[in-house]
Amino acid sequence: MRIAGIDYGTVRIGIATADLEVGIAGAYATYTRRNEKLDAAYFLQLASEERIRKFVVGLPVHLSGQASQKSREAQEFGAWLASLTKLPVEYFDERYTSTEAEAILGGAQLTKKKRRARLDQVAAQIMLTAYLEAGAQGNASPGGIE
Repeated sequence: MRIAGIDYGTVRIGIATADLEVGIAGAYATYTRRNEKLDAAYFLQLASEERIRKFVVGLPVHLSGQASQKSREAQEFGAWLASLTKLPVEYFDERYTSTEAEAILGGAQLTKKKRRARLDQVAAQIMLTAYLEAGAQGNASPGGIE
């Protein structure tokens, strides 16, 4: 079964994909949002062409595990995505994924523009990898960091 990890953003959405049998996530794309009609067409095409059977949307929660404004927006996006594609959507804690992605890309021999272009998809890959390592089980309300 193929799944897609989503690093939600109001301007850009990072996307990673994985095959559950293989258990390895890979960066896929950074999608720049346009409007609801074009966004819908993109995600329907993604689901079809990549044979996606589930989406995992990252939740940017506070360190305490409490929801943030961005996590509520990510959940709204996930609900929209589920309604659009008729596929299940799970949520997974994405704390520190952007920081980790910046550290990884900082060591690469890339221009600042190329690093920025890949940041969201690498963050999605890190989140999806953590999801796979956690046994491919999402959680709507991640706990706090002890």
